[in-house]
Amino acid sequence: MKSLLFLVLISVCWAEPHPGNSSLEHERIVHIQENGPRLLVVAEQAKIFSHRGGNVTLPCKFYHEHSSTAGSGAHRIRVKWTKLTYDYLKEVDVFVAMGHHRKSYGGYQGRVSLRESSENDASLVIADIRLEDYGRYKCEVIEGLEDDTAVVTLNLEGVVFPYSPRLGRYNLNFHEAQRACAEQDAVIASFDQLYDAWRSGLDWCNAGWLSDGSVQYPITKPREPCGGKNTVPGVRNYGFWDKDKSRYDVFCFTSNFNGRFYYLIHPTKLTYEEAVQACLKDGSQIARVGQIFAAWKLLGYDRCDAGWLADGSVRYPISRPRKRCSPSEAAVRFVGFPDKKHKLYGVYCFRAYN
Repeated sequence: MKSLLFLVLISVCWAEPHPGNSSLEHERIVHIQENGPRLLVVAEQAKIFSHRGGNVTLPCKFYHEHSSTAGSGAHRIRVKWTKLTYDYLKEVDVFVAMGHHRKSYGGYQGRVSLRESSENDASLVIADIRLEDYGRYKCEVIEGLEDDTAVVTLNLEGVVFPYSPRLGRYNLNFHEAQRACAEQDAVIASFDQLYDAWRSGLDWCNAGWLSDGSVQYPITKPREPCGGKNTVPGVRNYGFWDKDKSRYDVFCFTSNFNGRFYYLIHPTKLTYEEAVQACLKDGSQIARVGQIFAAWKLLGYDRCDAGWLADGSVRYPISRPRKRCSPSEAAVRFVGFPDKKHKLYGVYCFRAYN
């Protein structure tokens, strides 16, 4: 009994305010809510798959752990979607909603909205998917003093391909690599995309930039010039390099396209400029490297004829290996960067759909 009385006295003394520290005590107000409706945010699927040009819904719903209703009604609910960077240290604003107020940001403007199929549905709808939309998204729901988050990954169906310019191997800094991929209807690949490509058989000995600023390359067949023949297969990592001064190749990523890729039937072989004009005359444009890779990988395009592409390279896509046409493997075969004025080849064209 004496022990209990002693504890009560201590509690009373501790609770009494101290006049000399009144301002400090007011700044230390702590709100404790026990057995109340704790907010939970849930993504029904951790990964969503889509393709360029399509529409997708990133799932997100919120609940209260101790309540059957979606919201308590005491506070307005704020929903915020952001895109996470590769290291999770930065976030890019995508969409914010609170009551009737809606706001989208950057390249997402006019393309994003909430599904709101029920009162607890905070799922994000993205229309007209772009290559750069690939990545991890965070759904955050805030109600009063409570908040919770869920993360959803948006994967795109596509293909990773190595790229180096006419100047040759290791001639691109990071910013030039970004532009090179964009010029070929692609974006710089992420590590996850390169890793998936390696698992699907991509083997390339030249190191290339990735979107996080690292330099890596995928090896499925270890050999002496590529890390040594006694090493294990994998994605080799050179680490992070100076984006302005360091020079490497680049790994690009592209997805399907809204148009028609084709080899132009022409009575004669063409110089580069003749090839450009022939496509224009046919109502198209000379195809880019990303488009030949997408047609080969995603549509199974197969043609044994070497043809000009927009960057001045000559390539041809083989989906069915056979004699004189990449007998050992399916691949987009690279002929090189021939003399544009004197060498004659066919041409691959691309006609965009309206």
